[in-house]
Amino acid sequence: MQILTLTVSPSDDGKTVRGVLREKLGFSYHAVASLTRTEGGILLNGRRAYASAAVRAGDALQVEAGDRRPPKSDILPCGTPVEILFQDEWLVIINKPAGMASLFSRSHPDKPSVPGALAFQYGPDVPFHIVNRLDKGTTGLMVAAKCGYVHHLLMEQLHSPDFFREYRGICLGCPQPERGTIDLPIGRDERSIVARMIRPDGAPSVTHYEVLEKGARLSLLRLLPETGRTHQLRLHMAAVGHPLAGDWLYGTENPALIARPALHSFRLVLRHPVTGERLELTAPLPEDMARLMQR
Repeated sequence: MQILTLTVSPSDDGKTVRGVLREKLGFSYHAVASLTRTEGGILLNGRRAYASAAVRAGDALQVEAGDRRPPKSDILPCGTPVEILFQDEWLVIINKPAGMASLFSRSHPDKPSVPGALAFQYGPDVPFHIVNRLDKGTTGLMVAAKCGYVHHLLMEQLHSPDFFREYRGICLGCPQPERGTIDLPIGRDERSIVARMIRPDGAPSVTHYEVLEKGARLSLLRLLPETGRTHQLRLHMAAVGHPLAGDWLYGTENPALIARPALHSFRLVLRHPVTGERLELTAPLPEDMARLMQR
């Protein structure tokens, strides 16, 4: 069980426990209420405290931040391990391979998934909460929180400057200009249960791109999503006439070229929600994309 401790500062003298937990530690109102109902959930100077209790400067506040409920018992450990690039007691950052779903599917429990792989590596007693999802075919950096509290804080960061995501993509042809912004709204394609489409009534969606290398048929792109819509990078590149290589949904499927959409979560910069540390990680191009660029 993860525990957070805090010494009440003079500026917080006289505030309630609820106020300090929400303002200083980022707990939601619901989370504070749940902790109040849990014996040992909140301790003030070593004694159980309620959310309405007043605190004084110098008081020691101790809070349970971990999940008390056991993880979903129907998540089957997957025998395919994932590469761990960072981990501590609060979160883990992985390099997801192609062909692995971001979420566990109860309708297809035997299919490889990130929760299943993490259960295989850490054991079934460690709960994981996925933060940034990647399509099944997309590779690269993903974050999973080890408790609901950290997941909540990271989700608040997700589409802010505190959570920076950079992708690499290989597209057909070469966009003109070679650096620019695609600002096209995205909504559901009512003809499909999977696809999205550009539509005037869609959600605002912005992607910045830059050509890093170009060849006769393919270009390597730096892609920066300003928003996080489903299939955004794939759909935006297709919308400007340069779909990602291997994109069966928005381009042309070509297993001889690459067996998946050529998209990779390359760089991630975030602020650790508990320690405040700046985390910066990169994951090199996977073998299939590197081979594609060599061709």
